[in-house]
Amino acid sequence: MSFEVTRDALAATVEGFAVAYLLTLGDRPRPHVGAVGTTVVDGVVQVRDVGRSALRDVAGHDAVTLLWAPRQAGDYSLIVDGTATVVGDRLDVQPGRAVLHRPASSTQPDPADGACGSDCVELPVDPPRSG
Repeated sequence: MSFEVTRDALAATVEGFAVAYLLTLGDRPRPHVGAVGTTVVDGVVQVRDVGRSALRDVAGHDAVTLLWAPRQAGDYSLIVDGTATVVGDRLDVQPGRAVLHRPASSTQPDPADGACGSDCVELPVDPPRSG
């Protein structure tokens, strides 16, 4: 099941979660993960409490992922992929794609379309507003 989510709805969705995890890529052979605080302002995810490693990573590789884990087993996680910009001691992340995700109820492909029995919901993010 898919449905469109406006930038305003992304803010409300984020409020339903606790801590977020920021995943960045640097020159190391693995991603860097850190717990961060977030606020959505005009469709941009403002990320605070960013560590030195993440700030350094974003300076070289601006693609990031934010992950909000579910509060309880079986609930959805929120995953936002985006492009980050360093603004002082925080990051502004322009979302490119968002998905509510939880483990599939079945690992057997659906014979009709070959997909797993997942009920994940992709949340298209509106393109950035000019102005």
